[in-house]
Amino acid sequence: MQRIISHINTNAESFKENSLYNLKLRDELKEKMQQARFDRPQRDIDRLKRQDKLFVRDRIELLLDPGTPFLELSTLAANRSYDGKSPSASMITGIGIVNGREVMIHADDASVKGGAWYPLSMKKLVRMLDIAIENQLPVIHLCDSAGGFLPLQSQFFADRYHGGRVFRNMCQLSKMGVPQLSVVLGHCTAGGAYIPALSEYSVIVRGTGAVFLGGPPLVKAATGEIITADELGGCDLHTQVSGTADYPASSEQEAIAKAREIVAQFSRKEKEKIEQQAVEAPYYDSNELYGIVPKDNKIQYDVRELIARIVDGSRFSEYQPAYGSTLICGFAHIWGYKVGILGNNGVLFNDSSLKGAHFMQLCNQNKTPLVFLQNITGFMVGREYEQNGITKDGAKMIMSQACSVVPKFTVMVGGSFGAGNYGMCGRAYDSRLLFSWPNTKISVMGGEQAADVLVDIKLSQLKKEGITLSEEEIAAIREPVLAEYENESDAYHSTSEIWDDGILDPVDTRNSLAIAISASLNKPIEEPNFGIFRF
Repeated sequence: MQRIISHINTNAESFKENSLYNLKLRDELKEKMQQARFDRPQRDIDRLKRQDKLFVRDRIELLLDPGTPFLELSTLAANRSYDGKSPSASMITGIGIVNGREVMIHADDASVKGGAWYPLSMKKLVRMLDIAIENQLPVIHLCDSAGGFLPLQSQFFADRYHGGRVFRNMCQLSKMGVPQLSVVLGHCTAGGAYIPALSEYSVIVRGTGAVFLGGPPLVKAATGEIITADELGGCDLHTQVSGTADYPASSEQEAIAKAREIVAQFSRKEKEKIEQQAVEAPYYDSNELYGIVPKDNKIQYDVRELIARIVDGSRFSEYQPAYGSTLICGFAHIWGYKVGILGNNGVLFNDSSLKGAHFMQLCNQNKTPLVFLQNITGFMVGREYEQNGITKDGAKMIMSQACSVVPKFTVMVGGSFGAGNYGMCGRAYDSRLLFSWPNTKISVMGGEQAADVLVDIKLSQLKKEGITLSEEEIAAIREPVLAEYENESDAYHSTSEIWDDGILDPVDTRNSLAIAISASLNKPIEEPNFGIFRF
């Protein structure tokens, strides 16, 4: 593969301005992540110490193999919900290495309202298990939760993807032969009791660990029985009498050591084989990404410049370089793994849509994972393009992408609007993992376009009634729409709602994708099978 020739002038004023802007976004991201990960009221930290409990991140550090990476997911989930009272949606999820095995980890954060689950906690937990199913990854649950946050029960209990989906997914993993291990470090209450009960293995800490469908207050209210948590569902009861738990432990450290010992017994399945080569760092400095991405998402730039700072050796074998130039397609390697990359260089036209559809079919044919670098305003609109079949050709691209059997990974590096989000493997299309950069904007259309559309509709309605609005009255309609779109389309809103799997510092993209690709190969790749294309 040839090395990409970069045309970036790092001494240009625009490059320096972009760098300052994007470094500010990076610093804001790091500050928000630091707060979500570690900022807790002192009273909650003191409470954990009184209970002889470790902070959730200390638990994970003990569990993971020393010196190995941990790909944390959705760190800023719920950052704009519940008045900030549920940092990281009250739990940590991610992909890590335990005794040499790639695993999914779910750890309740007992420093946040006793680990109570909010609606977005449920969504994060369901998403974690979806990832485990899609990649056939064993799961380790570090359980310490007071159960669902009852004042918001209507938002997490009854629907298909609410709390019940957690246990449905656990059953599906077991059916697939993918093991799960629960370490009961605190209370597993109500529905949460099913997490250790549905796991193949469980460890429980004496004195602090407990599993029960109804805690002491509920038992008293329902039956009048007065009983302690330990008597109702503690370590000795469940390891000696009920058989709900397998292994007792006298401390959290012992419990986590036992968990590592259990994982060491998990059988190692052979990974799917894809083309690999020796790892080579990018030729160009990844820190230059900050200067390449414009301050304004409306400014187009060459996505090859991003690719050159993410892939091995900055080498890229471009597919159909002279055709459909607004979509860049080609082969590269990331940490040695061969991938097919699709990156936007403008609006999707008929030719670029067909090019993308064909390229994805080639990647499916030779079992090459797909990476989408999404910066897209959508498919081209207008009479000329409709006559040429843009809707039909866009549908071909969506069909090819949706029916792909190879692992797919998406990084939103700029705008993500309308059906362009669909063609470039947005959230609805089962990307194994989907990440955002801090500059990301995502919505059905841009804020200005939405405001213009709504104003035009309103003016047309009023014109029929013989009413004309002044410039001030038009602005009064337009400005609130712009403000709402600005707030609800940014990366922090997206990640708060778990529309992605986390916001990345751009320089971390290469490593994050490498971990994701490696984990995805635990699941065999099926034979390609596409739907019907409209010709």
